[in-house]
Amino acid sequence: MREFERRPNAWALTPIVVFLLAYLVVSIGAGDFYKMPITVAFVIASTVAIAISKGGRLSNRVEQFCRGAANSNIMLMVCIFILAGAFAQTAKAMGAVDATVNLAMSVLPGNLLAAGIFLAACFISISVGTSVGTIVALAPVAVGIADKAGMPDALMLGVVVSGAMFGDNLSFISDTTIVATRTQGCQMSDKFKVNIRIALPIAILTGLIYVLVGSGVERAHTPGPIEWVKVIPYLVVLVTAVRGINVMLVLFAGIVLSGMVGLWSGGFDLWGWNASMGSGITQMGELVIVTLLAGGMLEMIRYNGGIDWIIRALTSRVHSPKGGEMSIAALVSLANLCTANNTIALIMSGPIAKDIADRFRIDPRRSASLLDIFSCFVQGIIPYGAQLLMASGLGQVSPIEIMRYLYYPYLLGAGALLAILFNYPGRYTRA
Repeated sequence: MREFERRPNAWALTPIVVFLLAYLVVSIGAGDFYKMPITVAFVIASTVAIAISKGGRLSNRVEQFCRGAANSNIMLMVCIFILAGAFAQTAKAMGAVDATVNLAMSVLPGNLLAAGIFLAACFISISVGTSVGTIVALAPVAVGIADKAGMPDALMLGVVVSGAMFGDNLSFISDTTIVATRTQGCQMSDKFKVNIRIALPIAILTGLIYVLVGSGVERAHTPGPIEWVKVIPYLVVLVTAVRGINVMLVLFAGIVLSGMVGLWSGGFDLWGWNASMGSGITQMGELVIVTLLAGGMLEMIRYNGGIDWIIRALTSRVHSPKGGEMSIAALVSLANLCTANNTIALIMSGPIAKDIADRFRIDPRRSASLLDIFSCFVQGIIPYGAQLLMASGLGQVSPIEIMRYLYYPYLLGAGALLAILFNYPGRYTRA
């Protein structure tokens, strides 16, 4: 199938408009942001993308769509998602989450409960790569501590969400990290080195704020015994990933190690291990489907000139790498506000951000870092996002109340803007 001479074409963006109408507008009208399944919205948008595309016969247009869905980057992401799901569920089933919580809580002074929960959430989320999973694990404990210590439930839930977003942004097995690095064409370890220079000072500042907020509160929680062996799989995954070992090998090693620890400790038998892996893989099903559909839809948009039009519109008055970085930040933030899903926002905006980065010679490690940071910043503060809705449901507290205490996401967004304005870290900028 030959590709025609492509020109910037706003009409090619119609599938995105259809997706937003089908997903965002319908959900708002129904009074439930998750009323419309995102998979259905993408099916509708993908159908429109094929219908309005140039390229001749229907069979040719469908073939072009399939090429986008079967792109090597898309398929690699799918494989990594599958392994990440199997590892996360296996580690949870054998008791690694509880062991990690007990480890973090056992070292807390009595007046550092809020800061300690934040530290525990940071450690767990960067280990398991899922903010929602971290919130599910820690929110009940955090609310129990808040009740006993006389602290606001919303404060402790805000602490958990803040720590969860730290790991969502930085973890090597987070789907946002996977998508950001794959779309920008850089190594996860390299993106981490840029990202940590921005996120770690913000996390330290946030921790100090929570120390001040929680000062004067006496110890109200007695942790259970520390099962050191159950923490090992998380530590191995984190250390090997930081050393730059292939992420698929890292995840495979984590699955095997978690299974061996679970069998040795009696956390599950062989069939229980199989069931855990199967459950984890199944839980990634929607993300896999959405990734394939988004890949095909974006290929149709690219093929018909839509991405060229967006790049021209975003960069028509931009004449520097700094302006290009601001464009990338605005692009992914807007996508995240509209989809309430930072992974989907990255899947949609990543290829466009790559083109902007190439045009203005922005280091791919930096563009990947900015994409991930701004997607997690927006995801962490929107009251209709999965993170705040999950925390709200577990704690029986309004998402709006929790938003008052989301210090880390707010500071992360502000810190990232300052990093763009002042070309920080300088080693990875080309101003």
